Amino acid sequence: MITQKEKERLRQLAHKQLEYANTEQNNRLKKEWYRHRRFEKGKPMVLLEIGGFRDEVYLPRMQCESLQARQIENRLLSLFLRQEIYQDDSVVPDYFPVYYDTWFHLFGHEIKKVNAEDSIGHRFEHVIRDLEEDYGKLGASTYGIDREGSQKLKDMAEDILGDILPVKWTMNCLQAVPTQKIIHLMGLENFIYAMCDYPDLVKKMMMRAADDYISYFNWMKEEKILLPTTGDELLNQGTYCYTQELPDRMERIGLSDVWGYLDSQESSSISPDMYGEFIFPSYKKIAEVFGLLSYGCCEPVHPIWEKYVSRLDNLRNISISAWCDVEYMGEHLRGKKIIFQRKPTANFLAVDVELQEEEVRKYMSQTIRAARGCQLEITQRDVLTIHKNEKKAARYIEIIREEIEKNWKG
Repeated sequence: MITQKEKERLRQLAHKQLEYANTEQNNRLKKEWYRHRRFEKGKPMVLLEIGGFRDEVYLPRMQCESLQARQIENRLLSLFLRQEIYQDDSVVPDYFPVYYDTWFHLFGHEIKKVNAEDSIGHRFEHVIRDLEEDYGKLGASTYGIDREGSQKLKDMAEDILGDILPVKWTMNCLQAVPTQKIIHLMGLENFIYAMCDYPDLVKKMMMRAADDYISYFNWMKEEKILLPTTGDELLNQGTYCYTQELPDRMERIGLSDVWGYLDSQESSSISPDMYGEFIFPSYKKIAEVFGLLSYGCCEPVHPIWEKYVSRLDNLRNISISAWCDVEYMGEHLRGKKIIFQRKPTANFLAVDVELQEEEVRKYMSQTIRAARGCQLEITQRDVLTIHKNEKKAARYIEIIREEIEKNWKG
């Protein structure tokens, strides 16, 4: 049960969020994001995702003790701390977002993960050993929603915060990651061997995965939990959905009215031609149901760009990871209406206690020059520690902006 002291703490944070949301800087950032996604000239957007080192940032600030209060407190902090700590281009919403708690279990299996003790290391419990022998274990995918729990959180937030912040049902982009889920069910090595041993079964499995994802998304539409993705809703991989290409209406919203997201990091283990044969047909089928598409995580996309990913007509956002050829992608994205979303290596922030400023400058200037003529966004992700040094993170953002000033020709 949430105590009166905890309610006062949550209300204090809500007032703080509202102050940030109403600043001139925050309003300017919203306009900049729309400008950015209209592919108009301007400076690149810069973001630093906080999730990997959240315990170093959130935990020292957490004051609530009950589980329910901490859930709300954590979310409130996540909405404005990035602006407060290191002044990136994150936007503070003027509402408290609440999400429908839904689930999707590919082929009817809930992914089971076993964590190593005192470590981030983990393994998955595989249910498929030999695809031909175990194919019968791939049942119908299951999905659903915890309406009662979702509504309970919304009611609680409205009771505590509603006179300060509107409490709003929100949906982030629709996400489909078939190869990731399949790897969790059968292992990467087993999946790759299956392409050689049972190619037709692998193709059948991939198309089934595509069909089941699409059925899940259509179920969301029928359940009336599909919501607009045109503003500060999260577009996977650390960025926002800001766009004026999609409708902002709540009524009669369909899959073609929202952002979708796909990645296949696991495909970096196979050749581009194998990607085209085994992966791309099912991914293209999913991609076509969305209004707009963001593609990619840590996989290098340059080997599969020209023959495959570039053929996704609704693509507006492409991940240029630390393993990607930035010059190649800059050449192929120049002048196109596709965001060059650069995801730098996490090493500068996570490995060294002290920031190696000259190395950061050299690395970032290469990216900025390679992306000239593109619509560049720099989104730092996958940082697991900043060594409890928030000033280091702020300086990192500052250096990126200094290099933009010196090297950018948008």
